[in-house]
Amino acid sequence: MKGYIHSIQSLGTVDGPGVRAVIFTDGCHLRCSFCQNPDTWVAKEENLMDEGELVRRILRLRSYIKDGGVTFSGGEPLLQAEFLTEVAKKLKDNRLHITLDTSGTIMNEKVDKLLDYVDLVLLDIKFNNESDYKKHVKDDMNKPFAFLKMLEERGIPVWIRQVIIPTINDTEEEVLALKKRLAPYKNIEKVELLQFRKLCLEKYEQMGIDFPLKDYPETSKEKIAELEKIFNI
Repeated sequence: MKGYIHSIQSLGTVDGPGVRAVIFTDGCHLRCSFCQNPDTWVAKEENLMDEGELVRRILRLRSYIKDGGVTFSGGEPLLQAEFLTEVAKKLKDNRLHITLDTSGTIMNEKVDKLLDYVDLVLLDIKFNNESDYKKHVKDDMNKPFAFLKMLEERGIPVWIRQVIIPTINDTEEEVLALKKRLAPYKNIEKVELLQFRKLCLEKYEQMGIDFPLKDYPETSKEKIAELEKIFNI
């Protein structure tokens, strides 16, 4: 079986516990206004990779990632759930920890089978209200919360992530709304508030497309620290 693999980060340290191989898949059905990787939106034939080759490339890094593991990111990795299931089976045979980084907006039988091999999910809760979610993600906010509920029922640990964007969701009210929405779920191990950055501008320019939030300021570390303090009270 073959899958669309955009790139492999060999020694990632922010996409799950420990040092990890991060596999960025090609293809995404969302068009988030703050997307940092527009080059992963479309699956490209030149990026097709056999499952065996991907596993071999990951296992070459095993001495570095043995106390961390492998993270499937993207793009949206759930679009290639069947392919990643075959890869994950072989990685679990080699006793590697599997993390899935996802928007949680796809639920089907193929995704269900993939989750049998997943140890941790990094779940993007992109916004806290339906209007912002529809405007900036162009999808239904209920989907990631339904996904979160399913993960809770299966006993799969979750780290929640939310990008904080100035003038959109960088207020005390927004952070407390997120906290309230997450309170009922018992499988959440961590909540990460992330800086909005514009390192992606060159990618958008090279692709000849507009970055919707190009005129927004980046989020400061001080603002993130302030909001984290409010969240953790």
